[in-house]
Amino acid sequence: MKTSTQHIKILNHLEKVGSISVREGMVEYSIPSLTKRISELRRIGYKIEDQWKKHKVTGQWYKRYYLAS
Repeated sequence: MKTSTQHIKILNHLEKVGSISVREGMVEYSIPSLTKRISELRRIGYKIEDQWKKHKVTGQWYKRYYLAS
């Protein structure tokens, strides 16, 4: 599988910011399916971990993705 522009945007964000959520992927990079892109990156060989978080205001649960150290 070839690395796409979306993959590169995600990897750059993870390296600079440290983590990314589905919402950030959609709003900041117009990536409609971050979960699928993360799955593809894992298949390519990138070690990406995830963690469930609870939004402070809304109380909704969401996942944040991190590059494994």
